[in-house]
This record gives sequence, C-alpha cells and structure tokens, in this order.
Amino acid sequence: MTLTPDTIFGKIIRREIPANIVYEDELALAFTDVNPQAPTHILVIPKKPIVNLATAQAEDQLLLGHLLLTVQKVAQIAGLEQGYRVVMNTGQDGGQTVYHLHIHILGGRSLSWPPG
Repeated sequence: MTLTPDTIFGKIIRREIPANIVYEDELALAFTDVNPQAPTHILVIPKKPIVNLATAQAEDQLLLGHLLLTVQKVAQIAGLEQGYRVVMNTGQDGGQTVYHLHIHILGGRSLSWPPG
C-alpha cells in the first residue's frame, strides 16, 4: 500500500477541522466543497487514505465501488434529479490539489462540455 501524507481531508475525517458533512458511513465521508465550482459541489472521500486512483491497489476494488454507490446516494440527498457530473482528478496534470482520493459531484445547473 502506498503511504498517504496527512492532508486536510484526513483532518476532516478526524474532525480536527470543521466541514459541512452531508453523508457519512463506515467507509466514506461526503461534504460540501469550500470552493464550489457549481451550485452543488460535494466531495466524496474514502476514510482509508489513498493518494489517488493511480495508486489504488487491487485490494481497494470494493472500496472504490462503494465510493461510486455513495456518489449515487449523495446525489439523491442533494436533489440532483436533473443530473450531475462526477470527476476524479489524478496527479498534478490531472488537476489534483489534495493528495487524498476524492470524487467531485457537480450539479445544480446545466454543465457544459468539454470541462476545460
């Protein structure tokens, strides 16, 4: 397993810093993004520290599937019946700024393509 440096997300998981948590279970945590890029912008993170998708291991496959089903639940909670975008940035060139795997849920308006 690749070791993950402690990040702001680890501090949120441990409740060392506040976050607007919208969903939590034993494996995942979802909270609103502090710099929203859409009217609804929620992050879903695993409680297990994984740097990003490129460093995930075969042993993480059930957790990764759980995260996608968590995205589905959170989108329903957030009232995104009209649709939403799911984004996972990986590495510097992929736009990743926090090195703890996280999934962005963006919605609440019509989203254009390509994203940028």
